[in-house]
Formats: sequence, C-alpha cells, structure tokens
Amino acid sequence: MSMGKVSIRYLQIIFFEERNLQGRSYECMSDCSDVSSYLNRCQSCQVESGCFMIYERPNFMGNQHFMKKGEHADSISMMGMTSGIKSCRIIHMHKGQFRIRIFERENMTGQSQELQEDCDNIVERLRMKECLSCQVMEGHWLLFEQPNFRGKMVYVRPSEHRSFKEMGMSSTRFLSMKRIVDVC
Repeated sequence: MSMGKVSIRYLQIIFFEERNLQGRSYECMSDCSDVSSYLNRCQSCQVESGCFMIYERPNFMGNQHFMKKGEHADSISMMGMTSGIKSCRIIHMHKGQFRIRIFERENMTGQSQELQEDCDNIVERLRMKECLSCQVMEGHWLLFEQPNFRGKMVYVRPSEHRSFKEMGMSSTRFLSMKRIVDVC
C-alpha cells in the first residue's frame, strides 16, 4: 500500500525594518498581533505566499491593507502607514458561497441588504446611505470607504461586526464591498 503525496501550503510574509526590503527581518507564517515584539519597526514586507492584511496598530487595529504575493518595498508609506506595520492577519481562502448582510447603522440596525456578489456602490445600487455595521455569514470580504473599491478598507470575516469604530478604524462608514476570491 503506497501513501499519496501530501502537499501542505505554507503562508508566509517577511517583514523588514527598513524600506526596500532592507535591515533586520522577521518571517511570519501565522497571525501576529504585535510585529514590534520581533522588530524595532517595520517599513516594508514581502509576501512569499498567501494573502495577508497588515495593520498600522497592534492587535489588528487601525488602517489596514490587503497584501498579495510580491514585494512591497516602498508601498507602506504610500499607504498612509507612517508608523509602519504593527500587526498582520492571514487570510485563508474561502471556497463556496459568499454572503454578507450590511446595515446602515451601528449595532446591525437600520435598513439592511444581503449581498452575495461584489457591490461597487451601495448608494446607487442598493439605495443605502452608508454601511456602519455588518454580519458576514460566509466568505471573507473587503469593505471600502468610497465607491468603486477605493479608499481605506476593512477586512471582515464570518462574524458580527457591530461597530467599525471598535476595530480602530478612522473611517467608520463604507460604500462598496468586494469578496476576497483571488487565489493568493
């Protein structure tokens, strides 16, 4: 009896203290709530495999950015993360249905709509003023503060997200939503 080959896919991001992938580095293959535990500062990164969200504050708080495979040598300061990267979270790819219910008010109140596809503008398409809370039933989503998937973003995974303020976001309203379907 022969054993089949088992393929394990590792997700990895490498953080660097300086811009242009220079200085001391730290390799990470899991969520990291405080990168400063390993590096004095973090000004650039390289995603070896997988997809990650990086955050400007520890404990997955503050402004965040979606990172795919590749080198991100100078993009950290251009993203508005002047103090560098402080934490990161792995995004596991979801296969299957996508469902999110968005609400106009915090605490999942006010007008609501359920989405299963990307929505580039909730004002025009759904006649909603804004999204201030949501419930993700299936899949992983990115919410953007401006229409057409622009501006600051927030990553939401299956759970109730009653207030974006509690996630440390400077912007608490979102006007477009996109499923994370890219194979990272």
